[in-house]
Amino acid sequence: MPDDISSPTGLKYQRILLKISGEALMGPAEYGIDTTTCLRLAEEIAGARAATGAEICLVIGGGNIFRGLSGAASGMERSQADSMGMLATIMNALAMQSALETIGVQTRVQSGIRMDEICEPFIRRRAIRHMEKGRVVIFAAGTGNPYFTTDTGAALRAAEMHCHAMFKGTQVDGVYSADPKNNPDAQRYDRLTYQDVLARDLRVMDASAVSLMRDTNIPIVVFSLHKKGALQDVLTGKGPSTVISDT
Repeated sequence: MPDDISSPTGLKYQRILLKISGEALMGPAEYGIDTTTCLRLAEEIAGARAATGAEICLVIGGGNIFRGLSGAASGMERSQADSMGMLATIMNALAMQSALETIGVQTRVQSGIRMDEICEPFIRRRAIRHMEKGRVVIFAAGTGNPYFTTDTGAALRAAEMHCHAMFKGTQVDGVYSADPKNNPDAQRYDRLTYQDVLARDLRVMDASAVSLMRDTNIPIVVFSLHKKGALQDVLTGKGPSTVISDT
């Protein structure tokens, strides 16, 4: 049995990968990492684990520190820029590990780029064993290769970990036909198929990530992380979300 986690009862998704953007760690700042915001997110994850018994792994983007695409657009060589972006995700992963362990949640960071002095290399079986023991695993450095986004890295890790769903925490409570902050008439969807997302160019995540989730038949659950208890609510089927799947 996992350490300090109750057995899951009636959970639809017992093992999930939670994907959040690097910008989610900024809080009120314009860039960087806000420790208070990290702690709030850590408490969300800890609360959901304790209440449901779900096994949780994470992927955090790096856009609060550096974006590879932006660097490439400004004239930097794309592989170099993407490598810098991968290093930014490692910084975010270590910050979130610190926040989780501050509140007593055992956490491991596994990196797609070997950095043995500060975190583990990505080893699939070891990561699964960590989750079975009740630890949160944070996957950093994406796939370890340039030209792949953290969305695609998250989709890959979700498939490798045999996750029952990928949860994407965003600024809004689901997928809309347009940005609801700019368009009050935007339509919110409760359910979509993978093809709906691709054909309508809804930009939930990049097309390669959506296609991989379709190929592995892993649902994508889009919800807002801003409401306290939102992750637990969505895990137990109570909170608002958009589910993307073919079933």
